[in-house]
Amino acid sequence: MMVRSCWKPIADGDEGDGSGRVDGLLWYKDLGNHLYGEFSMAVVQANSSLEDRSELESGPLTSNPLGPQGTFIGVYDGHGGSEASQFVSDNLFCNIKRLAAEHQGISEHVVKRAYSATEESFLSLVKKQWLSKPQIASAGTCCLVGVICNGMIYIANSGDSRVVLGRVERATRETEAIQLSTEHNVNQETVRDELRSKHPFDSQIVVLRQNVWRVKGLIQVSRSIGDAYLKKAEFNRDPLPAKYRLAETFFRPILSCEPSTSSHTLHPDDQFLIFASDGLWEHLTNQEAVNIVNSNPPNGVARRLVKAALREAAKKCEMRLSDLQKIEQGMRRHIHDDITVIVVFLNSRSENTSLCGSPLSIKGGGSANS
Repeated sequence: MMVRSCWKPIADGDEGDGSGRVDGLLWYKDLGNHLYGEFSMAVVQANSSLEDRSELESGPLTSNPLGPQGTFIGVYDGHGGSEASQFVSDNLFCNIKRLAAEHQGISEHVVKRAYSATEESFLSLVKKQWLSKPQIASAGTCCLVGVICNGMIYIANSGDSRVVLGRVERATRETEAIQLSTEHNVNQETVRDELRSKHPFDSQIVVLRQNVWRVKGLIQVSRSIGDAYLKKAEFNRDPLPAKYRLAETFFRPILSCEPSTSSHTLHPDDQFLIFASDGLWEHLTNQEAVNIVNSNPPNGVARRLVKAALREAAKKCEMRLSDLQKIEQGMRRHIHDDITVIVVFLNSRSENTSLCGSPLSIKGGGSANS
């Protein structure tokens, strides 16, 4: 099935350059149009500087403008600073376009190769900079990607962000939540078992502290881009800050960048996709998120999801949402994480031979070029 339609590069009622709007610690693009329908984006900051990055690209998926068209979605939940998440935002889609041109199309293999290429480039940057800027060795990012092309969706994930599909069940007419991504957080027993099997001689590969499992007592995710200090022993020494240094050296990478990938044929009953960093999923179940999208208009629905998560976070701290919203960045991190949400609607089934608009590129919390 070819899924293509005319689309406008800028949403009605938005800033003229399509860059979205800012309201305090919230950035949002309430409604825009991509190749297969509408989309809505929202980002709320909790850290002293925003570590999440995200993007939506719609148009050519290879460096050849006559190649396949599609929509690319990326959610990059950074940690230890924004260096890795910003680097992925600047480079991953370019690597996918280059590799898709080489391989003459999009595939799980192409996306995996793009992750590896992006990781290698970032580790090269760390090598150049780390003596003068040692904190870059402890910067990393979770990396969730979706590519919609020719009636298929390709999913790749390293870390604990998540994408959930809303699909109408024909028998009941209910919209069901279907998780499409696999997560790599050591709070899951299967992920701990995987790490233990890869490091059978390290009894401290996962450590339980204050009721939270962490890899080497340091980090909750087992896969990421960056985190050079847990990939190469050469970065796990002075001048790396002492809190990140391991007592013993290591001879194989502790973390991996390799994503879990899958591909799915889109079905006429598939209504929308919710891509989000774990900041959303800490507070909402898959089905709760799908119900919110399903029962509200597309315009502003990503912002609505963020607000629902903030309301739950406030409730857990026995405070009102209005009080939470008065707390400044940095202090907010004690209540919730940075939260990024991109809702992508699949409401176009018509087939066109060419695009009716120019390619769209929008960065969450940043600006659009269209």
